Amino acid sequence: MADRMHGRPAAPTETTISSADWDSRDLTGERHEGVLFVDVDMTEAGGTGAVFTDCTFRGVRFNASSHTDGAFLNCTFVRCGFFDAAFTGCKFVGSMFDGCTYDLMKVKGGDWSFAGLPGADLQRAAFTDVRMREADLTGARCAGAELRGVDLSGASLHKADFSGCDLRGSDLSSLDPFTVELRRAVIDPYQAVVLATALGLDVRE
Repeated sequence: MADRMHGRPAAPTETTISSADWDSRDLTGERHEGVLFVDVDMTEAGGTGAVFTDCTFRGVRFNASSHTDGAFLNCTFVRCGFFDAAFTGCKFVGSMFDGCTYDLMKVKGGDWSFAGLPGADLQRAAFTDVRMREADLTGARCAGAELRGVDLSGASLHKADFSGCDLRGSDLSSLDPFTVELRRAVIDPYQAVVLATALGLDVRE
């Protein structure tokens, strides 16, 4: 299990749902707190406004699921699959991810502040207009990914690989160009100035 930032432990769970078939389930308006989900199939599940608080997901399949204005607050995800999953306007504040897969996952809007994604393979994922303040992306593999308009202020980015990543419009104020891989990354003119300054260059007109 990857460690949470600042050593915060995972929230304890009180009930367990194991090996349930939630394929194509409408999660609209559902609320779950302190639940351990084990090997649950949520393929093509979705809905609006579902809230999961202090839950743990182990081996859960979120493949091709679609979630709008939902919340996964302070949750823990272990070996979960997010193939082609879509999250629009969702909150993952304080949630932790360990050993998950994210191929073709699409995240648009929402708040992922303080989320833990250390070492995550996000190469085929897309994040657009997402708040990820103080998120842990230490060692994350984002080569070829799309992180556009993402608020990464205060994020931990040490040893992250952004090779060929589209970073346009994102806040890169926490990025140390000496400790990350940026070869062929796509940035905008403002970001070029931010990075040049971080490299110790004197930028003038």
